[in-house]
Amino acid sequence: MQHIVERHKSLWKQKEFRTSTILGLIFFVCSIVVNGLANVFIVSRHVSNHVSDLILDNTPALDVELIVVEGAVVLFFSVIVLLILRPSRIPFVVKSIALFILIRALFMSLTHIAPFPDHILFEDNIALFRAMGVTGYGDFFFSGHTGMPFLLSLIFSYDKRLRNIFLAVSLLFGTSVLLGHLHYSIDVFAAFFITYGIFHMARYLFPKDYTLLRSGK
Repeated sequence: MQHIVERHKSLWKQKEFRTSTILGLIFFVCSIVVNGLANVFIVSRHVSNHVSDLILDNTPALDVELIVVEGAVVLFFSVIVLLILRPSRIPFVVKSIALFILIRALFMSLTHIAPFPDHILFEDNIALFRAMGVTGYGDFFFSGHTGMPFLLSLIFSYDKRLRNIFLAVSLLFGTSVLLGHLHYSIDVFAAFFITYGIFHMARYLFPKDYTLLRSGK
């Protein structure tokens, strides 16, 4: 515990670290706001009809609420713990996630497709997320459940254990949203390619933060 405290003391004393972290948090808040506005825009545009899908057309909708909802909450708090354990991760992780949310908001604003007819329903458990603007009624492309843990696997690629855990979570979430008919196939499969691009954009935009992340402080 003492060494964790020392890490925080050492880094928070540095003006560059404080500035980068604050800017990252501002960027994160702005991305959440943009995401919320994108969801409002989608609803106002009245999503169109659903479309056929090779996988969804040939599989029954399964109850994946525990994985999709509670699993996402566990993922969120797990990331918080990882940032607390090593504060050097904070600037790059926060900025990368913010960039992910912002780009996804832009993508999902372009096309407005209705949910697949027999998708599972758990409105009560995601009401808070809807109120926060984290998710909406037509935010399909691309799958955040698939992309976010995959982004984390790329960020923590230097740590084999964390990389494999987040990659497994990405595959689990991706499979789950398909089995629950919560996303179309293209939403899930495209998420890996787009997220890979987002990661390299973050490395290009925030090189000092990425170097600090890899330092392990």
